[in-house]
Amino acid sequence: MGNSARLPAAGEEVKLGEDEFIVSKTDIKGRIRYVNRAFMRVSGYAEPEVMGKPHNIIRHPDMPRGIFRLLWKTILTGEECFACVKNRTKSGGYYWVMANVTADRDLEGNIKGFFSVRRRVPDALIAYFEDLYGRMRAAEARAGGSAAPDAGLRVLEQEIRERGFDSYETFVLGIQA
Repeated sequence: MGNSARLPAAGEEVKLGEDEFIVSKTDIKGRIRYVNRAFMRVSGYAEPEVMGKPHNIIRHPDMPRGIFRLLWKTILTGEECFACVKNRTKSGGYYWVMANVTADRDLEGNIKGFFSVRRRVPDALIAYFEDLYGRMRAAEARAGGSAAPDAGLRVLEQEIRERGFDSYETFVLGIQA
């Protein structure tokens, strides 16, 4: 990140460019092993600040726990997961991304970590996901503790059914249309 780059103020949104992709790589436990320049620009973190740190260093408190339960459940089976995610910058700002998380495998096919490629969320979808995630967080707050992520997932599953989709993946990819 150059010295002329201005870090976003707390609460300020950072936009990903139309043709810009954020890329990161983690080990099997989600510790960061690689980030690209777009990650550093948007998040406000320099590479040495995130190497070896849990990827959830950029987790925004507006994100429902259920989304991450679903993500981990999916990627640990070796399947890819698409998710609309609100991340937090180092300075307290935020940015929305459409994430595609896939397994990184060794020569024997064992999962040794994960790749995440993230692109910009269309502006028209942000209000929709803010509302949906707000409803999920409210259900999680009512359920509390270890029951919270599953309560949030029930809200998501109901939304998926009501919108006529058969899975979270088809929902996330189809809702963009």
